[in-house]
Amino acid sequence: MNSSALTPKQIVAELDKYIVGQDDAKRNVAIALRNRWRRMNVQSEIQEDIIPNNILMIGATGVGKTEIARRLAKIADAPFVKVEASKFTEVGYVGRDVESMVRDLVEQSVNMVKARKKEEVKGKAAAIVEEIILDALIPAMKSTSPRTTFPPDSSEMPSSDIELNERTRNLFREKIKNGELEDRKIEIDIKQSGGGNVGMIGAGMMDEVSMMNLQEMINGMMPKKAKKRKVTVAEARKILLEEEAARLIDMDEVKEEALRKAEQAGIIFIDEIDKIASSHQKGGGPDVSREGVQRDLLPIVEGSTVNTKHGVIKTDHVLFIAAGAFHVSKPSDLIPELQGRFPIRVELNSLSKEDFVRILKEPKNALTKQYIALFEAEGVEIAFTDEAIDAIAETAFSINAEMENIGARRLQTVISRLLNEYLFDVPDKIVAGSKLEISKEMVTEKLSGLVKNKDLSEYIL
Repeated sequence: MNSSALTPKQIVAELDKYIVGQDDAKRNVAIALRNRWRRMNVQSEIQEDIIPNNILMIGATGVGKTEIARRLAKIADAPFVKVEASKFTEVGYVGRDVESMVRDLVEQSVNMVKARKKEEVKGKAAAIVEEIILDALIPAMKSTSPRTTFPPDSSEMPSSDIELNERTRNLFREKIKNGELEDRKIEIDIKQSGGGNVGMIGAGMMDEVSMMNLQEMINGMMPKKAKKRKVTVAEARKILLEEEAARLIDMDEVKEEALRKAEQAGIIFIDEIDKIASSHQKGGGPDVSREGVQRDLLPIVEGSTVNTKHGVIKTDHVLFIAAGAFHVSKPSDLIPELQGRFPIRVELNSLSKEDFVRILKEPKNALTKQYIALFEAEGVEIAFTDEAIDAIAETAFSINAEMENIGARRLQTVISRLLNEYLFDVPDKIVAGSKLEISKEMVTEKLSGLVKNKDLSEYIL
């Protein structure tokens, strides 16, 4: 999908295929994505000064915050990383440092570009692999052996062994193309890296990037060993295709493009940002550490230069989307500098029973469609009546009201409990070709215990 051709309205339409409601959030992320394209098409030197408007999503768990960010990245074909703010610690403390999320973004970008480049050379790699498999089946003959020479115009010249070998190879080439030799065993050479990870004494003071670069340099110096393996033609094709495609692409070019892609199109989703918001109590304690994490995050979100093993990346144009429930703390509890770096505030609505019904029916990856596909894999046809879907939604909504509200994630628990017995019985009791209709009565019977039992912890995760 070419995201540059999508208008904000079309981006929202794409998000609508997977996410129910939350129109305000969808509109804001759609504008943020389109603004990237607009910035790249600005002709004047002001282009570099146009920074993205980072977004702060406020809403309870399970209302679609993460899904909106993840789907946006897919629409944009952009590197995407999700991190939990609560996993970070201040510099100097044991734990993940905030720069690791930028390094993860670059790694994701490298993998994306590498996969695309491999796809581009797939045809060329396949032709090379075909010859390698052919050589393993019928080794090519070289005209190095002494043989009788005949004058060029002699009618007595025999059909050479080389020609016979070539005809045999052509015959086998056709068989390989037609898939007739997929199960034939052949012996191939598989290149292996010279050594594993090399441990270094006294490396504790070195930073993570230096360690990775040194490790890569040592591995690059190690000679690559070739290991012989006996595999089927089908397995050999899979192994060799990966090897040959990797050999055909220029990794320096991949890294250069990946760094540019991460800088200009990267999206970092910082979840649970409310967990590092200080409650402004006097004295030390956890609040000091929370504020420390915020201050460590600030330069990354503001725009700074980060060293990665693939090169240096500037975070000025990376789009940051932060999210949190903010049940206990408020967005104003974040330090003012960090608040200022998330100018777009979006409040996501809690989900109603009607939303649950739509979530079960409308999205392309709706839970009901997922279970229909799972049963189809066993040759069993399953269908949900509208009344059954209504009852599932009602049950999930009621449990959320009585217990912790975990939003749409509650549907997964409820529908799993409803269908687990049938999933266990397939294919032993419920055989292929069977039809199964989930009715309202079945839902009521299977899930009545969940609603009646006041101590739901026994049933609900």
